[in-house]
Amino acid sequence: MIALSADCLLFELASGESLPMSADMISVELMGESGGPFDQEFVSHAANAVFYYFKHELGRRSVSLGEFAEALERVLHGFKLPTQSSVCAAANAGRFDLLQLAESGEGCELFFFPRLRNELRLQLRDQPELLRFCSLRPCVKRLAGAERWCGRCQILHERIVEFLRHCLSAESLQPNCTLIVE
Repeated sequence: MIALSADCLLFELASGESLPMSADMISVELMGESGGPFDQEFVSHAANAVFYYFKHELGRRSVSLGEFAEALERVLHGFKLPTQSSVCAAANAGRFDLLQLAESGEGCELFFFPRLRNELRLQLRDQPELLRFCSLRPCVKRLAGAERWCGRCQILHERIVEFLRHCLSAESLQPNCTLIVE
């Protein structure tokens, strides 16, 4: 028997066959030619989250394609698509550019994380329903001193997102505040 790759799950098809697929492979398959309400990167991140849930949270090695699709559908339906009028009203509400924060100081992690926490606190003073932190990838590359995405960048990316989640849960007085990091 061939060992299953660490980044794969076995997807059980209706025909009884099982296909090993990674999170990236399944998100490409799901997007296909459709232009739906979500862009490709968004669906890819959602598929990665569902994949992680089955593989690491539930500890599963295999999942039926229908079960995976149902879980992904629940995740995507959890995001409310804004109407055109609400997009204009909330375009910059609660929005902060992480790259500006990385460029404003010495450009190292030592100063970045305390400034990020202070900025999050400032944003939370108005008790917004939505907090949006943008330019994460350029910020990470700047802090890592990398021109191309590398393993160090991925680790730093995950640290920043986890840091924001932790700070939001510790600092927020509004329990249903949504955090978007892009």
